[in-house]
Amino acid sequence: MSGTSLDGVDAIILRIRGTDPASIEWNVLGFHSEPYGPQRRDRIREAIESGGARELALIHLQLAEDFARVFKTLAARTGVDPSSMTAVGSHGQTVWHEPPSDGRRGVTLQLGDAAALAESLQCPVIADFRSRDMAASGHGAPLVPWSDWVLLRRPGIGRALQNLGGMGNVTFLPADGDAGAVRGFDTGPGMALVDRATQLATDGREPWDVEGRRAARGTVIPRLLEKLLSDAFFSEAPPRSTGRERFGDRLVHEIVTELKPLTEGEWDDLLATLTELTARSVAGAYDRFLPAGEVNEVVLTGGGAQNPTMVAALERALAPLPVRTGAEALGIDPDAKEAAAFAVLAWANVNGIPGNVPAVTGARGRRVLGAAYPRGEASARG
Repeated sequence: MSGTSLDGVDAIILRIRGTDPASIEWNVLGFHSEPYGPQRRDRIREAIESGGARELALIHLQLAEDFARVFKTLAARTGVDPSSMTAVGSHGQTVWHEPPSDGRRGVTLQLGDAAALAESLQCPVIADFRSRDMAASGHGAPLVPWSDWVLLRRPGIGRALQNLGGMGNVTFLPADGDAGAVRGFDTGPGMALVDRATQLATDGREPWDVEGRRAARGTVIPRLLEKLLSDAFFSEAPPRSTGRERFGDRLVHEIVTELKPLTEGEWDDLLATLTELTARSVAGAYDRFLPAGEVNEVVLTGGGAQNPTMVAALERALAPLPVRTGAEALGIDPDAKEAAAFAVLAWANVNGIPGNVPAVTGARGRRVLGAAYPRGEASARG
């Protein structure tokens, strides 16, 4: 898994026993994460913003090589032969995601050459998970709610699993465990705006606001916060999805251009405002679109969970709901959650099980997600 935060690659080895999603047994054999170096991160960002066909094609292959290296490292540490895997699910690096609009299908593009990955690992690879849902007029996002239901539902507890990666998304798991009542949608920006503003404030020395220290020193700019919260996305009813195209570098540059010149203290004020924007957008989405009175706890994951200033802002915005973090609260290492979701979706593909939730994505119906790339030897024999 490599998400919109552009922070690196997460790999997990998940053992699943059974074929019924409602009753499988599962356990994590290993998890490994590697950050992108500054050059790789900058190159991906440039490809997203202005890459031509050649640049996108080169990044497509280089990312597959990154994914293979990270997975091989994990496999070696875990003592698992990659070629023994039933399948590897590869989400890829999102470089463009445009939701459906005005009766037209949306489009999505994730890079990371799955054929090259299958050749390198010599095991089947399942990739391109979002396209089939979008072909069925869905948003192709969020896709984690079904996997969250499979892995993380808890009887008697209504759970809001809130991820704050580059973007924010929530899964609602009802207390009665009813798969038909699962809900999910993108809440808006996660950490992408805060990360980019921090990079600009420090001339690239700091890739993110470490422990939220800069935002903690700042003061929210009310007029700017009000303007940002007026974005039409926040009142748009689910199914809905968003990405860096709307809440990414371009928006940060527009804000900075309007506010310039900025002193260091004013940069801190901007970071405080962007942190508050994320927290308020999450709370507003819950108020509008989650079942009233049915959420008992919020479990926070992603980069936002490691930012105390963001956690505090969410606690204020969501009070009196408890905001919990950590593996004990979630039921799995929070850093591994999204990688685990796509491992489950790969398992579903292998078993012919639909992995989308039409009530979440807006698709016309349930679909088996992903495209299969056989192991190199099998394809050579074919």
